[in-house]
Amino acid sequence: MSAPRLRVAVVGAGWAGCAAAVTLARKGADVILFEAARTLGGRARGVDVRGLALDNGQHILLGAYAESLRMLRQVGVDPDAALLRLPVQMRYPPGSAGMDFVAPRLPAPLHLAFALLRAKGLARADKLALARFNSAGRWMGWALDVDCTVAELLERFDQTERLTTLMWRPLCIAALNTPPERASANVFLAVLRDSLGASRRAASDMLLPRVAMGALFPEPAGAWLAREGHAVRAGVKVAALARNVDGDGWCLTTGAGDERVDAVVLATPAAASATLLAPFADCAALSAQLDSFTYEPIATCYLQYAPGTRLDLPFCALLDDPQAGRWGQFVFDRAQLDPGQDGVFAVVVSAAAEAAALPREALAGAIAAQLAHDFGRPELGTPVWTQLITEKRATFTCAPGLVRPANATPLPGVVLAGDYTASDYPATLETAVRSGQAAATAILAYGALPREKRSLSHGDGAPAAGAVQ
Repeated sequence: MSAPRLRVAVVGAGWAGCAAAVTLARKGADVILFEAARTLGGRARGVDVRGLALDNGQHILLGAYAESLRMLRQVGVDPDAALLRLPVQMRYPPGSAGMDFVAPRLPAPLHLAFALLRAKGLARADKLALARFNSAGRWMGWALDVDCTVAELLERFDQTERLTTLMWRPLCIAALNTPPERASANVFLAVLRDSLGASRRAASDMLLPRVAMGALFPEPAGAWLAREGHAVRAGVKVAALARNVDGDGWCLTTGAGDERVDAVVLATPAAASATLLAPFADCAALSAQLDSFTYEPIATCYLQYAPGTRLDLPFCALLDDPQAGRWGQFVFDRAQLDPGQDGVFAVVVSAAAEAAALPREALAGAIAAQLAHDFGRPELGTPVWTQLITEKRATFTCAPGLVRPANATPLPGVVLAGDYTASDYPATLETAVRSGQAAATAILAYGALPREKRSLSHGDGAPAAGAVQ
């Protein structure tokens, strides 16, 4: 007679939780996926705005996101159909005093060499500085022995002011959602290692979602789990976690009743996981660490223009200058991703603490004026409507030397998953997916132990679930 299947609760259906749930299910576990919201996706989800399927934030993925792309395929999503693949580029509106840098489809690293030679808007000193930085990064293995800020890193390698303004600063803010003056150089270097410094040109490609973020992975993951016979419980919040009275497994208290499981993946935000772990004396230090993160917001402004309003490119970089009321950093022509969104532009403001403090109408108006000025098109200053969406805790502040928690917790059979867990990457979708996979691997190793070795003592003063026998 075969052993009973491991019953696992995954709490939180963002990208980390969905990756953990799918990985566990594919390895034979019986999965229950809980999500407090009524839609799956966490901080990368779809939203309905005036009948349009938009996102709570515009995203760019990278070709280096191998695990994310693999997970899409596992739940039946074709990345080639769901994502627009573009060569790595940093292109500003013509005539905006920016730069035009786009890599041809050549093998790495020739693609970057040709892109640099053909780049417009960069002086010889800027190009030499970029080449010098790339060579130094490869030589030192894209890592520093002692972390510092990105600003200090760029100064150390004599990067020009113009190159920093037009390339390194916007790349840092886009990837780490933290200004260079406060961002980790080692995390920034890790992103460059797996993109610009990768041995495969495709790793540096930029991937723009053609569908809403929820429809890209979380919703297909939930549908796949349901088809495979697993439970997906949206709109159900897990309020508490307790040990079963027999010391074997866990009891989750939810608004829909108690649920007994063998193991738990906490794929909730760090602060929510800290709350669930706080009653356990063994987890005091971990709970404090989870509560210690600081966060950076991201604002996305959607602007609806007259039908047929287009940009020449799917997306462009914008030169931001908050002191001059210029907040936008990238603009996307949504119609080039989804023809059903004719005339809709999305403008992203990362590391948006200052911008988020402005009245919504003032920020949207400033962004529209910025577009009209940079593209030399007055009609862009008067959109039909605007919608501003601000994710106040979009990512943790990616500071130098930040110590991030491992997947494991002091509680046997309980692990963490999320983009905030230990990684050399910032808080990206790929980090979340990898963390979810790592959490699933840890749970499967726990489940492979003999049941008597998984038995839990009650000696640490943690609560037990007396109602579950």
